[in-house]
Amino acid sequence: MSKFLNKIVNGNALEILKTIPSKTFNLVFADPPYNLQIGKKLKRPDNSKVNGVNDKWDQFKSFKDYDNFCKEWLNECKRVLKDNGSIWVIGTYHNIFRIGYHIQNVGYWMLNDVIWKKNNPMPNFKGTRFTNAHETLIWASKSKKSKYTFNYQSLKCLNDDLQMRSDWTFPICNGKERLKKNGKKVHSTQKPEALLHRIILSTTNKDDVILDPFLGTGTTAVVAKKLGRKYFGIEKDKKYFKAADERINKTKAIEESYLDTLENNKSKPRVPFGSLVELGIIKPGTNIFDQKKKINAKIMVDGSIKHKESAGSIHKVAAKIMGTESYNGWTYWYCNVGGSMVPIDNLRQRFLSKNI
Repeated sequence: MSKFLNKIVNGNALEILKTIPSKTFNLVFADPPYNLQIGKKLKRPDNSKVNGVNDKWDQFKSFKDYDNFCKEWLNECKRVLKDNGSIWVIGTYHNIFRIGYHIQNVGYWMLNDVIWKKNNPMPNFKGTRFTNAHETLIWASKSKKSKYTFNYQSLKCLNDDLQMRSDWTFPICNGKERLKKNGKKVHSTQKPEALLHRIILSTTNKDDVILDPFLGTGTTAVVAKKLGRKYFGIEKDKKYFKAADERINKTKAIEESYLDTLENNKSKPRVPFGSLVELGIIKPGTNIFDQKKKINAKIMVDGSIKHKESAGSIHKVAAKIMGTESYNGWTYWYCNVGGSMVPIDNLRQRFLSKNI
């Protein structure tokens, strides 16, 4: 297993994937060839050359060859993915729909398609079609039964306490982050680190192992290293491999104490309010109240509460008072603890901290 931890190799992805033991990785991020099939050199209105994607690695003889290539690497990635793992694939309109078709046929389970909206896309110089201002990512679990990682709370925090949507805005890779040699881009499609930061943070945990079968100049490995994840990358092109190796070696991991993230509520053990009553943490007859201390209720021996003519769970009674179908009683009700007014949820958190 250590053979595939925090290492990158120079070689053919299809050949190397077949040497990897099954169920090795927690996550796969794949940025495969686009198969753009560009026949002519692109030029700007001033007749200067556009450095687009016209590399040999992106060229296939036919759609059939490209389809066979995609089916093969997708199958191998599925084999080396752990049962609860997931895969991200990024592409453009040239290839992402074909890949999505194969992803489903191979047996992955679709979770989301995400739009990466580029706020600084390359213009359409010919003026014959819309400017291509986005790429599409597909996120899928290994199977329908996979208990995949999704760090909902961290993403919500990242987005100012709003649910993270499936349309993401990031600039294309530019500035100091863009690798250049003699003033020219080392790689034509280098992805921004911000994009991989969100992907890795959202769908892996610390010390998880990430595979990138088309590593390019190493963005996946660089971000994985920064975020305390392990990585294994494969890159066919020697020039890209060398650039990735140098870049990864220069990368410093974020200090361990800063890698903690918010825990998902769904990953915590469920603690019914009645359990706190049974355990004597809060006693029958205790008076609980709302934040303004205007509404009071008494706790019954079975964990229900009574407020005037209303009786039921902490959630049901709170919902009736608020005039809604549902309400979180843990945050609505307060009690006195040592002379201080605290949410009853504090009692649950204390119990969890001692028993997890």
